Amino acid sequence: MAFSVTSSPAAIRSSSLSSSFDQLPRAAQFSAFQALDRSHLPSAAANFSRRRCSAVRQLNAAEPKRNDSIVPSAATLSPPELVEKLEEEDYEKLAEELTNASPLQIMDKALEKFGNDIAIAFSGAEDVALIEYAHLTGRPFRVFSLDTGRLNPETYKFFDQVEKRYNIRIEYTFPEAEEVQSLVRTKGLFSFYEDGHQECCRVRKVKPLRRALKGLRAWITGQRKDQSPGTRSEVPVVQVDPVFEGLEGGVGSLVKWNPVANVKGNDVWNFLRAMDVPVNTLHAQGYISIGCEPCTRPVLPGQHEREGRWWWEDAKAKECGLHKGNIKDENSTAEANGLAPVVADLFVTKNMVDLTRVGIENLLKLKDRKEAWIVVMYAPWCQFCQGMEASYVELADKLEGSGVRVGKFRADGEEKEFAQKELSLGSFPTVVLFPKHSSRPIKYPSEKRDVDSLMAFVNALQ
Repeated sequence: MAFSVTSSPAAIRSSSLSSSFDQLPRAAQFSAFQALDRSHLPSAAANFSRRRCSAVRQLNAAEPKRNDSIVPSAATLSPPELVEKLEEEDYEKLAEELTNASPLQIMDKALEKFGNDIAIAFSGAEDVALIEYAHLTGRPFRVFSLDTGRLNPETYKFFDQVEKRYNIRIEYTFPEAEEVQSLVRTKGLFSFYEDGHQECCRVRKVKPLRRALKGLRAWITGQRKDQSPGTRSEVPVVQVDPVFEGLEGGVGSLVKWNPVANVKGNDVWNFLRAMDVPVNTLHAQGYISIGCEPCTRPVLPGQHEREGRWWWEDAKAKECGLHKGNIKDENSTAEANGLAPVVADLFVTKNMVDLTRVGIENLLKLKDRKEAWIVVMYAPWCQFCQGMEASYVELADKLEGSGVRVGKFRADGEEKEFAQKELSLGSFPTVVLFPKHSSRPIKYPSEKRDVDSLMAFVNALQ
């Protein structure tokens, strides 16, 4: 332990007493050293911006050294008994005060408060804006990234570009090899397509992140409210992390900063272009939200950006666990009272037929219909259903009087099992066509939800 505090005043004074100190028994030497050192510890009310050890050099100072994870660099700063306590602060109040602050102001505040105890989480997507903001503050900063082992080649090349552009070393954190081997050997390389992405993400992302954050008191993310309306619409610019623990350990030991929470996606991109910041080449190929290669794909016209992630799952599962605290159970209070969740309905127009279970069952029974029907199975809380509302309403208006009826069927809750069995519901929204001369509905196979694509489907099969 003594080597970690050799630069402290207590250690300097202890060296002048070495002649008498050496005469003490070994146990007494250890006790005497601790007493000398602790007498010069900072008070518990020390300011956030103070360093734990003045001899520690910031990660992005000259001649930076690459670390495999954040933990080693943070763990060597000082032994547990020398860690300063964080002063208490009302982060809800601070979030309100910073609501109208610019991302640059918020970034500067975060770096000022936490210094070497905070790091930027960089995924290789448009959150490179965070690094640019940190660079513009003129303060030293740290950057870390989770290398899951399954990222796109373009993402790895982008990491290298960013390091060279900002003269930094990204602190990469990796999953435990034994856990990855166990998962792959037991369930195969692509088990997430069958049983969901949560297990794989837990091994490759969540656990490594948890380990990395244990070496920090705060972290900075690129979350925006408009990224995922179902899970991120209430993201504040700063908060006590509701899921992960920091260096001190326990609830409330980690602070989470979201400098671009109130910024629209288009404005982030305008900033990147204005500053001529390098970006991942995958963006030019239609990728917006970028994660692991098997679980990320370009988005199509009419789709929300998060639909490029884990597209085989329901909308409310579109978080990997890194920001699990955002996920709220929209049914929790209502279901506790035996009621359906209270949310605004979708696709409200005079040219839309609101079908019940009986109505759907009748359509299924008819073998020779007078009119064709196109029906969307939806859930009002689903952000992807919300995203296609305008185009589907426009479709209903265009098909008025054409011999094709347009309907909607709310298929969540008690109706979900029926819709999965009888109507091939996969995820929300699912569109099916009941042709005039077919007893079974035909599922719309594409995820293009613009009006022209939906019209082409109808015209080809009615």
